[in-house]
Amino acid sequence: MRKIYIFDTTLRDGEQSPGVNLNAREKVEIALQLEKLGIDRMEAGFPAASPGDLAAVNAVAKAIKNVSVIGLSRSRETDIDAVREALIGAQDPCIHIFLATSPIHRKYKLRMEKAQVLETAQSALRYASKYFSKIEFSLEDAGRTEYDFMAEMVSMAIREGASVVNIPDTVGYLNPSEYGAIFKFLKENVPDIEKVQLSAHCHNDLGMATANTLAAIQNGADQIEGTINGIGERAGNTAIEEVAMALATRESFFNATTNLQLTEIARTSRLVSKLTGMVVPGNKAIVGANAFAHESGIHQDGMLKEKTTYEIMTPESIGLKESKLVLGKHSGRHAFREKLIDLGYELDDQRLNDTFAKFKELADKKKEVSDDDLLALLEERLVDTPEVFKLETLYVTYGNESIPTAKVRIVKEQDQVIIEEAEGNGSVDAIYNAIDKATQEEVTLSDYSIKSVSHGKDALGEVHVLLTQNDVAAQGRGLSTDILEASARAYVDALNQLLDKRTTFSNREKVNL
Repeated sequence: MRKIYIFDTTLRDGEQSPGVNLNAREKVEIALQLEKLGIDRMEAGFPAASPGDLAAVNAVAKAIKNVSVIGLSRSRETDIDAVREALIGAQDPCIHIFLATSPIHRKYKLRMEKAQVLETAQSALRYASKYFSKIEFSLEDAGRTEYDFMAEMVSMAIREGASVVNIPDTVGYLNPSEYGAIFKFLKENVPDIEKVQLSAHCHNDLGMATANTLAAIQNGADQIEGTINGIGERAGNTAIEEVAMALATRESFFNATTNLQLTEIARTSRLVSKLTGMVVPGNKAIVGANAFAHESGIHQDGMLKEKTTYEIMTPESIGLKESKLVLGKHSGRHAFREKLIDLGYELDDQRLNDTFAKFKELADKKKEVSDDDLLALLEERLVDTPEVFKLETLYVTYGNESIPTAKVRIVKEQDQVIIEEAEGNGSVDAIYNAIDKATQEEVTLSDYSIKSVSHGKDALGEVHVLLTQNDVAAQGRGLSTDILEASARAYVDALNQLLDKRTTFSNREKVNL
């Protein structure tokens, strides 16, 4: 059974998804869960992109103990130096250097001839080898690169000490037979190819990222690269959970396995979705809400007689729990604790008490509290941020012949109570105008989205907002059965995140001075 190494780039390529902006604490939170998932390598970011990303990569490097932490670098000495700085303190540091090789990239982006591309990459690898014992080299847009030049570049990377050579389908252009053929060609035609691991990195522009990745494995790829939930640039990357479950479910066909702890897949998926604000579609393979749901009468009949008639894998295999225990307002703390343990969460006394109080508030509004409701409560604030502002009360008046008006009572740190009232174009606009008056913060609402956590008229609603202020962005989340309350909570949460970022940047500038 061949082992396939898992290179996760959720924190780098995944963060490049439009609208996603993770701070250092959020990156560390995801990184720690990825470590539990059992990935082999973790690309934490692109340190040269910004001081903030460099600091975030460094925070991940210091927090992670059992996974190789990787920083991305262009074929430039300044980028390599940034990765060196970012990976100080890493247990197992690795640098990932890339350079485009396809004719279209050489002509229009790099404005280089083949010889110049070869020389630039070679120089970067030689410089990096002075400081790193582990180097991955990527041929950007390898999928559209001539075979002979690709082989020449791979040979050069081997000579210069690369330990992994990545062959990306950067624009998701290839089909499985074409992509698999590249790996077969390199395995058969590049001298000393056994000295390096070949890696597959696929994008999903034509919906073939997972199929292409599996084709690469069948043709000799040693490592696959992807993201949780398949997030990433444009249409996204290969979804790691899809490849992992394909290998596990069709083990005899692929004859390959991974070190992943498959029962951590569901929790990892939820965490990434919460912190990035990217909702997982209901029909998403493996981790979608409908992945293990059966509505058709024929399917239900088959499931009742024998689950394998319609389920090729079980929800338990990815960490989902099926339970008949129904929680409501009469449930006690013991039943609540046992339910959380059943869902995979063991909380300390303080967090248990806080979550139980939130549960009781919700149970007064809902007849039954579902597993999804509990998970939403647990994950509402995954990262502790100082609460400069706290929403205490909210009043909204609205009529189809009157102007929407909102009144908020905000508690500022040091117990300063602020009460403000404002009008707006709608109820949410009025609420946000009132909060702006109370906090005296000038911000821009860049994104606002609502989703239902559970089902029914009393469903728990989750609001996600993105606020920006002087080029600094922060995400906020709010939960409530009342969508207006959820909207207000999300806005205040995002404000607190912004203020925390502002304080962090200010402190960093003082240190630099």
